Amino acid sequence: VQLQASGGGLVQAGGSLRLSCAASGRTFSSLGWFRQAPTKEREFVAAIRRIGGNSYYADSVKGRFTISRDNPKNTAYLQMNNLKPEDTAVYYCAVGPRVAGLAQVSAYDYWGQGTLVTVSS
Repeated sequence: VQLQASGGGLVQAGGSLRLSCAASGRTFSSLGWFRQAPTKEREFVAAIRRIGGNSYYADSVKGRFTISRDNPKNTAYLQMNNLKPEDTAVYYCAVGPRVAGLAQVSAYDYWGQGTLVTVSS
């Protein structure tokens, strides 16, 4: 399985970005987005189930971020609105076979290379 994350960049606070994660090689049951800022541990951002589309969010991004998926394209998206400087991090997408416990790193088998999001104040 290969994951290609894209869409990161530099944006001012209050702005928006849309991240994409294209998966090839296998369909996935769930896809998650995580982020890691310098000197911090990787943290959960959002996740979505392939079947049913149930979505889950970290409290810090609820109401600002929206995760979605396009099953025929085997691609998922993370729409990020009202970005804040504290959202600055490398964002990683990951896929796995589980449909529960999706906030845990251990729920995912494959990880993308990451895309950098920088939010200036």
